[in-house]
Amino acid sequence: MAHRSSRTAVGAIKVINVAKEHALPRGERLRVLDDISFEAGDRSFTSILGPSGCGKSTILNLIAGLDQHSSGQISIDGTRIGFVFQQPRLLNWRTVEQNVILPLEQQKYEKHAMRALAAKYLGLVGLAGYENYYPLQLSGGMQQRVAIARALVIDPDILLMDEPFSGLDEITARKLRQQLIRIWQETGKTILFVTHSISESVFLSQQILIVSVKPARIFKRITVDLAYPREYGDLRLFEIETQLTKDFLGMSTE
Repeated sequence: MAHRSSRTAVGAIKVINVAKEHALPRGERLRVLDDISFEAGDRSFTSILGPSGCGKSTILNLIAGLDQHSSGQISIDGTRIGFVFQQPRLLNWRTVEQNVILPLEQQKYEKHAMRALAAKYLGLVGLAGYENYYPLQLSGGMQQRVAIARALVIDPDILLMDEPFSGLDEITARKLRQQLIRIWQETGKTILFVTHSISESVFLSQQILIVSVKPARIFKRITVDLAYPREYGDLRLFEIETQLTKDFLGMSTE
């Protein structure tokens, strides 16, 4: 199991020699992850980059405690984890405000406190005034912003994001990436972001972990040492994307 420290939460993640296997119907073992090791520092933004189906989401699930690893160690400084999935997973019969406060309802918050927190985080994601709308009245990008507000409302130490913008058109995705950087800088969360998009990982991240096909391994670690805010069209970002593309092509032939 992941070890969650009881000391002051700082949002750092350490994954050491982690492997994950699944049992197949005939008794065989399928290894999904093999010897995964990395660190994500306090308040950092790290992307896990790899092809679809390589096991990236499995890494997030292990860190979140939604699944158990077969061997190795996961150490987390912090007790609260927020999770943003590929789909918003909103309840269509609940208003935006009611969706955001859902994680708080089992924690004995008073109603006025929950509404105040919903207003705070809806404002943070740019949806102030939409509290009484229903999900089906919103665009896909707005729904995903509601999902981000719902993940933030518990004031998590760590925010896990599993390809949250992959289902959106590129213009909307670009706007949300810029908003996500602003939210990250304003809240100081540790973010671990899964994507199969090279350009997205370069635009967002301080650290990129390139993951190979199954059994997934950390093929390469990249530091993106460029200041924020970053601008689309920056040639320095393009140069990093070009090198990462070469790395991917090299990985596929090994």
